[in-house]
Amino acid sequence: MQQQHRDENQRKHSIEGHTPDRESTGEKIEEEVEEVVKEAQQEVAEARRPWYQTVRWGRILLVAYGILLALSALLAWWVYYHPVLAVDVTITREFQENQAPWLRYTMIAVSFIGNEAALSFGLIVLAVLLLWIVDLRLEAIMVVAVTATSALLLELIKYIVARPRPTPYLVDIIQQASGQSFPSGHVMSYVAFWGLLFSFGIILFQGKHWWRTGLLIISGLLVVLVGPSRVYLGDHWASDVLGGYLISGILLGIALWIYLDLKGRGVLAPRRKRAKRFHEKYLKPTP
Repeated sequence: MQQQHRDENQRKHSIEGHTPDRESTGEKIEEEVEEVVKEAQQEVAEARRPWYQTVRWGRILLVAYGILLALSALLAWWVYYHPVLAVDVTITREFQENQAPWLRYTMIAVSFIGNEAALSFGLIVLAVLLLWIVDLRLEAIMVVAVTATSALLLELIKYIVARPRPTPYLVDIIQQASGQSFPSGHVMSYVAFWGLLFSFGIILFQGKHWWRTGLLIISGLLVVLVGPSRVYLGDHWASDVLGGYLISGILLGIALWIYLDLKGRGVLAPRRKRAKRFHEKYLKPTP
């Protein structure tokens, strides 16, 4: 009997001795599983991150913006000390050699919106209202922010550089304009407003609907043609137009970067209570 009791006690001790080991092994397994799950979740999150938020592309964009900013500053400094450039005069004269009526009227029509302050302001207000009605509040605020920033930046640079406009002694002045020449205000305002709408047309909307196609075509053509129209009409030098595209391109790029980041975080996201059918039918699904 005593031997039997000893055997039972030994078994109990051996079981009790192994129990902590089993518990510690189970805890280790759970910790390892949690670490694996966390790593997998992190990898999925990294894979789902938009390309513009990745470290590699972020650095590339920063370098690109830095180069554009340096070119803009260099160009502004150059025209400040050299208001009249031979290459500008040559380009304008080459542009103005063709005086076909269709070309003249096309160039005038392209610049018309920028010549009418009330019309430009009305289009901005209309775009903001339409975006707000369909519950795209972040996009509406971005339109206001980008166009306002572009206007303030334009006035500041014009004041600093103070470059005179082309004169009739050098080129034909088809449309007289006042104020300073560098950079082109038409180019900056068109890129800020129409360029932003073009970007929204690509980022937000889906399908081949007539209004989306029209938005992309009209906004794209206005952004591309406004520069040549300013040179053709004798309102600006080619370097003014180049400066306008460089500066407004930087502004639009940074604005879109901020917009996409805010959109990815769900800032001012649609509340799904208004314009629900519009969102389901015309907007791209949010990743």
